[in-house]
Amino acid sequence: MLTILAIFAIAPLVIVWLARVWGARAFIAAALLPAAGFVHAASVTPQILSGETVFETYAWIPELGINISMRMDFLGLLMAFIVTGVGALVLMYCAWYFAGKSTDLPQFAAVLLAFSGAMYGLVLTDDIIMLVMFWELTSILSYLLIGHYHNRAVSRRAALQALLVTTLGGLLLFVGAVLLVVETGTSSLSTILALAPTGPVVSAALVLIIIGGLSKSAIFPFHFWLPGAMAAPTPVSAYLHAAAMVKAGIYLFARFAPTFADDPVWRPIIISLGVFTMLLGGFQAIRETDLKRILAFGTVSQLGLLTTVLAMGTQATLLAGLGLLLGHALFKSALFLIVGVIDRQLSTRNITELSGVGRQAPVMAVFATIAVATMVGLPPTIGFVAKEGALTGFLTEAQGGSAWGWAGFIGVALGSVLTMAYGCRFLWGAFATKKTADGTTQERTEWPDPPMGFLSAPVILASLSLLAGVAAGWLDPAFQLYATTAPLVSAGSTADPHAAHLALWHGFEPALFVSAAALILGGAVFWVTRTATGTDRVLRFTALDVYNGVMRGIDRLSVVTTSLTQRGSLPIYVAIIFIVFVGAETTALLSSPEWRIDLAAWHTPVQIVVAPIMILAGVLAIRATKRYTGVVLVSVTGVGMVVLFATSGAPDLALTQILVETVTLVAFALVLRRIPARMGHHNRSVAPIARGMLAGAVGLTMAAVAVVATGARVADPISNEFPPLAYDFGHGKNVVNVALVDLRGWDTMGELSVLILAATGVASLVFVTDRTDLLSQTRAVPKAASRRGRRRPLVETGDGVAAQTVDNRSNPRAWLVGGQMMKEETRSIMLEVIVRVLFHTIIVVSIYLLFAGHNLPGGGFAGGLVAGMALVMRYIAGGRHELGAAAPTDAGMLLGAGMTIAVLTAIVPMFFGMAPLESTFWEAEIAFIGHIEFVTSTIFDIGVYLVVIGLVLDVLRSLGAEVDRQTQERRQRLERA
Repeated sequence: MLTILAIFAIAPLVIVWLARVWGARAFIAAALLPAAGFVHAASVTPQILSGETVFETYAWIPELGINISMRMDFLGLLMAFIVTGVGALVLMYCAWYFAGKSTDLPQFAAVLLAFSGAMYGLVLTDDIIMLVMFWELTSILSYLLIGHYHNRAVSRRAALQALLVTTLGGLLLFVGAVLLVVETGTSSLSTILALAPTGPVVSAALVLIIIGGLSKSAIFPFHFWLPGAMAAPTPVSAYLHAAAMVKAGIYLFARFAPTFADDPVWRPIIISLGVFTMLLGGFQAIRETDLKRILAFGTVSQLGLLTTVLAMGTQATLLAGLGLLLGHALFKSALFLIVGVIDRQLSTRNITELSGVGRQAPVMAVFATIAVATMVGLPPTIGFVAKEGALTGFLTEAQGGSAWGWAGFIGVALGSVLTMAYGCRFLWGAFATKKTADGTTQERTEWPDPPMGFLSAPVILASLSLLAGVAAGWLDPAFQLYATTAPLVSAGSTADPHAAHLALWHGFEPALFVSAAALILGGAVFWVTRTATGTDRVLRFTALDVYNGVMRGIDRLSVVTTSLTQRGSLPIYVAIIFIVFVGAETTALLSSPEWRIDLAAWHTPVQIVVAPIMILAGVLAIRATKRYTGVVLVSVTGVGMVVLFATSGAPDLALTQILVETVTLVAFALVLRRIPARMGHHNRSVAPIARGMLAGAVGLTMAAVAVVATGARVADPISNEFPPLAYDFGHGKNVVNVALVDLRGWDTMGELSVLILAATGVASLVFVTDRTDLLSQTRAVPKAASRRGRRRPLVETGDGVAAQTVDNRSNPRAWLVGGQMMKEETRSIMLEVIVRVLFHTIIVVSIYLLFAGHNLPGGGFAGGLVAGMALVMRYIAGGRHELGAAAPTDAGMLLGAGMTIAVLTAIVPMFFGMAPLESTFWEAEIAFIGHIEFVTSTIFDIGVYLVVIGLVLDVLRSLGAEVDRQTQERRQRLERA
């Protein structure tokens, strides 16, 4: 199970590539993975049926006691069959559904496969914290799937609505899970259920868990997101909203019901909301004219039925609940897929536009009828068997004095009436030959026959729902493995406790007559309401209106809050930060019982020289009237820090600081081109005295913190252990670098994410219409810069840079291919020559720093900055065209490649039984070279190296090349005007 889960994590990356190469046929390959999960579940079925439990675990975060534990009992086995079996069929169905379509197909295939893996983990994990993680992962992936047609506003709204509702429920589920973990002292789900804790804390946790399940399974008041999600492609509806995602809440109730059904909060919440949802969804389904929306509201109704039956928590209702669970996954996914065939062939789902389809598509009509028969509970389907069991179970509880037994019995009976009504409406709307308002036969809808493979998935699913009913006697012993974990009757019931069984025929019992009456009444309701359109509103407001009202209120509150706190003034923002800093730190200092001060006048004589220069530069920066002058003076303080680091035994920090100062100065210079040269050119500084007082307070506070901190330590610093840890654990002598890529690699990975976000943010602010940083390469890099041209020296010609020939050998040599594209007044031949000579040397130095950083000053960050400085030189010397020639690649590719390498170095060790990011090393003796060692954390450092280069390149392309392009276009427009 762990292996299958790991493959699910990797396979979507492969499917992206396959979908680009094979198109829709890649779905066939994608279906192989859930099919493998199905086969594995089938292989362990004999063990499960014999009473065993398959258990696998991997210690993921041992310090927190969080394990990736997979446990398969019978409930897990059944859910695994549903998730993998229906998933495989839906993925195969997609090969025909998306045939000829290419828009975002690779992404869709990858996300759908990843969702299948997330559901597989959710239904089998034995760690409640991991269950919450898989839960939220399914919410995120469903957001992407529902919003697949992202160009449509309705899809975007539906996706966001589903995400917000299910994520809110997931957060409450997480809090409830944490309460249970704290109460029981374990995160093992099976152990928590075995301990069966009670008390007010447990009841509070159950309320939160119930809300999480209700939101996921679209139970009132969270039901409204499911019909909106019908904006998704039909395969998504068939899988997520019939067999997988909405079953997550049902699975949660089924898992907890045997243990917690008698808790005071359990039945009142779930059964009352379940019955209401069942009736609400059924009532709305008979008013819809869109086939998918009929099924959507029908699904809401059926989910209400499932929660009601399972929430009762007795052996009879749990046994019937499993039958309903299996039947719903089969018939509802089959019906959604049939709607997909109709929509794909006819480009409509409106029942008023369909007529006579059943006569032209008899195979599809027959199996749709079988699926609907299972839904309404006609013999000999699994729906009939399960519904009879549910009615009998509730009736037994009702006769034993249970009010919730009566509520469930009446609710299921009334729900069956509505189910029959909207089931008939679906079949009539999709396949019947209809009549117009004046009584004449409506014109037949011409039906183009689909490929047989397109119909295979719904045919198989509908057939299985029929076969499961016939095989009810064989299914009963297996289902009993789960049902017998619950009591025969509810607590306090006086009902006669007798074991329940699934069977196709129980004789002439009350449930049979109730079911028959419900079917007859349902047929009558359909006949009366068959022409309903649902355009008129029954209630003045619905749950969707409440959601929209809440969202509008949040939007308005955010506008008010933003208008008060985000005034668009950077000085105000900085002032608030500084005021909070001064207040918080002063409070902490004054509340301290004592201050220990241990100061020395200086540690090295260099500090006496450097410190006054830094202070003077800071004072002059305040007085500077030109922006660039101020930036240079601020950089002087940074260079002063470089000297202090270098003379205090921190060469790594000194190297990094000087590189950062240089890159920052370049970035400032690029930005300053677009704003007035003098400060206060448009607006003068206000409240200079108040600013000065605040600045002084910040300086004094920081000085006080530094002075007190020098004597605050009473124990040996942890840094004393870093040198031996770096050498023995990280196999390196450079403590700083080893700490970054090994000892605290997770922190570094987080910092890499921040760098990527920063680069993306800068680019998104500068690139106005199209986020592409290949502009400078694709627009004007001369053809002579091609690989063939570089085999000979380049010379400048009237048509641009070209390879040297006999005819043009007297022309001036071109040192940089982009130099000729610059204006003469900004071009420097000397600078071009220097850059051409030094560029490759600097790149070599950056690579040296990368690989030497484990034992000497350097590392991926410093090496990347040095390589970035080489790119800066090329840009300054040759402009944006030269930058395109120097780095003919997408900055995003470098950022993504670097982050991918870093993530892989965290994942790969797990396959060898090691902790994430744990490093190892190899050593060998090589002739003429000697003894060498290679540490795997160097690979992580390579990822850092690429991310830093990508960051510098992105900044240069954004603030440099793109700004140049926009300036040139603006100048050309002015000249034309």
